[in-house]
Amino acid sequence: MTENTQQNPAPTTELPTQYAPAEVEGALYERWVDRGYFTADANSEKEPYTIVIPPPNVTGALHLGHAFQVTLMDALTRRKRMQGYETLWLPGMDHAGIATQNKVEQQLAEEGKSRQDLGREAFTDRVWQWKDEYGGRILGQLRRLGAGLDWSRERFTMDEGLSKAVQTIFKNLYDDGLIYRAERIINWCPRCLTAISDIEVDYQDDDGELVSLKYGEGDETVVVATTRVETMLGDTAVAVHPDDERYAHLIGKRIKLPLTDRTIPVVADTHVDPEFGTGAVKVTPAHDPNDFAIGQRHDLESMTIMDERGVITVHGPFQGLDRFEARSAIVAALREQGRVVAEKRPYVHSVGHCSRCETTVEPRLSLQWWVKVDPLAQAAGDAVRDGRVALHPKDMEKRYFDWVDNLNDWCISRQLWWGHRIPVWYGPNGEVVCVGPDDPIPGTEAEGWTQDEDVLDTWFSSGLWPFSTLGWPEKTPDLEKFYSTDVLVTGHDIIFFWVVRMMMFGLYAMEDQVPFKTVALTGLVRDEFGKKMSKSNPNAVDPLDWMDAYGSDAVRFTLATGANPGADVPIGEDWVKASRNFANKIWNATRFALMNGATVEGPLPAPEKMTATDRWILSRLNKTVAEVDAFYDDFQFAKLSDALYHFAWDEVFDWYVELSKTTFFEGGEQAKVSGRVLGEVLDVTLRLLHPIVPFVTETLWTTLTGGETLVIAEWPKAVSVPGADAPGGFRDAAAESEIETLQQVITEVRRFRADQGLQPGQRVPARLDLDGTALAPHEAAIRQLLRLQPEGDDFSATATLPVGGAQVALDLSGTIDVAAERKRLAKDLAAAEKEKAQATGKLGNEAFLAKAPDAVVDKIRGRLAKADEDIARIQQQLERLPQA
Repeated sequence: MTENTQQNPAPTTELPTQYAPAEVEGALYERWVDRGYFTADANSEKEPYTIVIPPPNVTGALHLGHAFQVTLMDALTRRKRMQGYETLWLPGMDHAGIATQNKVEQQLAEEGKSRQDLGREAFTDRVWQWKDEYGGRILGQLRRLGAGLDWSRERFTMDEGLSKAVQTIFKNLYDDGLIYRAERIINWCPRCLTAISDIEVDYQDDDGELVSLKYGEGDETVVVATTRVETMLGDTAVAVHPDDERYAHLIGKRIKLPLTDRTIPVVADTHVDPEFGTGAVKVTPAHDPNDFAIGQRHDLESMTIMDERGVITVHGPFQGLDRFEARSAIVAALREQGRVVAEKRPYVHSVGHCSRCETTVEPRLSLQWWVKVDPLAQAAGDAVRDGRVALHPKDMEKRYFDWVDNLNDWCISRQLWWGHRIPVWYGPNGEVVCVGPDDPIPGTEAEGWTQDEDVLDTWFSSGLWPFSTLGWPEKTPDLEKFYSTDVLVTGHDIIFFWVVRMMMFGLYAMEDQVPFKTVALTGLVRDEFGKKMSKSNPNAVDPLDWMDAYGSDAVRFTLATGANPGADVPIGEDWVKASRNFANKIWNATRFALMNGATVEGPLPAPEKMTATDRWILSRLNKTVAEVDAFYDDFQFAKLSDALYHFAWDEVFDWYVELSKTTFFEGGEQAKVSGRVLGEVLDVTLRLLHPIVPFVTETLWTTLTGGETLVIAEWPKAVSVPGADAPGGFRDAAAESEIETLQQVITEVRRFRADQGLQPGQRVPARLDLDGTALAPHEAAIRQLLRLQPEGDDFSATATLPVGGAQVALDLSGTIDVAAERKRLAKDLAAAEKEKAQATGKLGNEAFLAKAPDAVVDKIRGRLAKADEDIARIQQQLERLPQA
């Protein structure tokens, strides 16, 4: 055992009979925080290990996706802290521009007010008040989960330091020509009245209509189809493919645009797919990104035909109508003129909605601020290509490159009041001045100087998170010590929107230093049937409810068990219950061990003093230590959790403890030896389990060892045994083989007893022929575990099981009705053989196979395989039955 630097006075062997998480977790977590276990020291000489938490929205509440990623980050940092690293896991929150502004606007609406009633300054003050009163509850919920975050370094994307970082990098990018202002197509929310990012657009299948319209007259007629008829008022061309012979005579000509007094040109553009629809498309440059690109290539006019609220602003009859009202009115007007060629409704198609208010998003030409991403994206791609940043799992690299190599310029301005205001000032004579954090304002409002009204996209400030949280642009001790960060744990769904932005900004601001060395990508948490969890579905779960019912460790272990790299994670309440049972198993087994002399005092005994069972469990322990380390290093949380579960439950609790009970009950020197072995095994096992299930392991380990805390205890290495040192720690292949044979005997006899309908506790007379085998020393354990009593004078071997080189003879004459059992098994055998005959007949019928669906054929093959298994099993049971 490796000692802590501090010890509690003495371990106590008393534990409550049951584990009650609610009575342990809260106080234990506050003890960890108060004692500073999670606080990193920038002046330490230890090797650093850094993770910054993906900042949850200030408006957010803990959901299973948060709990999942936080569990993995906590496991990584707890292990590294135990391995002796100076570990920093930095917490914080994102100001969440649109989401937070919406919250406060809703509050105002309940008071009969709007933000315009307050004005910008008063409204912003109101948002800060809301943040102080209601924001950040998720951080308290992370404490419930046991997250070992350094709360002394908590950051907020709009605190003073991070605001300075935002203004600095904006100024630097602007001066380098990488930020500019231009009119482009953006996602516009007519309800939030702002541009929104791609990640803030939720696409869903809506019932709409596809209307085919006839443009032009006579030989100069073209049919186009659209789901957004209202935008035809802003058409400035029809486009066809240059090689489409159907329209060759129209290219370069102008045709009549219905309902207007305008004519528009027919242009040739390779973007058009001649095989899709009629091969002709309407072009509305101000209201569609693809059309905008066509307009740029052909120097077309861009006509904005609706305002920021989605109200039509052109063409008398429709002016003033909402976009959806105008759609119906325009279709009716076109129908009257005979311009509607076809109407398909409902026409299900993918439509973007604002993720905050669910309003249908409108593509809109707008004057916005942009980041020129080409050089930044090139650097972000190169960092992965040259191995400075590793994506895990590696197959995510293709998705990363597909995105970063084709990245469009990034719209960073938002028409909100809550956020980092764009640090650009406009003068009375057209001057444009970008102001850094230490620069003076160029002039006063009275002199005609005004600041840009827009704020920056939330992703702009969160893109600085790995280095701004450590003090950049100042050269702080934290930045010097803890940057670059080691691992970013985040969902694969935001690899494009956040990971790439952090890569671009990190490499730019930190002189080619990567923001993180590894990106560990996770999947999404889904319900037990694989369906996406959603507030609108009844499958949404509040993890706090599960923590209340089963404890935080149970939720954490369930999430870790499902964490295969990059894959979605199914979770159901029954699985959380099973994890609760595992915590209870650890508790009860440790309690039993303490009551039976388990100890960590003194060195391990020499191998010759141990039983084969002792040597076996130590050998298996070292194998598990090596496996867990390898799985951690490969971010294989599901595999390491599975390895720990089966080692702890199956090998330690179900086999070692059970096989050693006879030794413990007999007492004496051998019991002391096994007690020391069991103490070592529990010590190491609890250390291995601690990063994933910290609360129950802390309680048990401090009781077992008297140590101060597992949080700063040493991470286990391979166990060495005096006189038996070897690379990788003590291993004993002979003991492993011996106990494996013992397990085989016990498992086989248990299966036979179950097949004969014997109750688990029912005792049966038995003769054990173990001479000449390695099982001879284990006769007492075999009899104890299998409920086999010694043979009496009237013993009659009615069933003999040759297994593991030994023979186990059982006298079942007084325990079962052999004749009745044979009759029952014969009936089961006849049914299985009939099933086999029917399945074989169908599979041998060529006509049936030619017509039957594959699923039906597969089902019958499964029935045949099951029948074969049943026949073999029943025949074996009959052979083993005594003669009647």
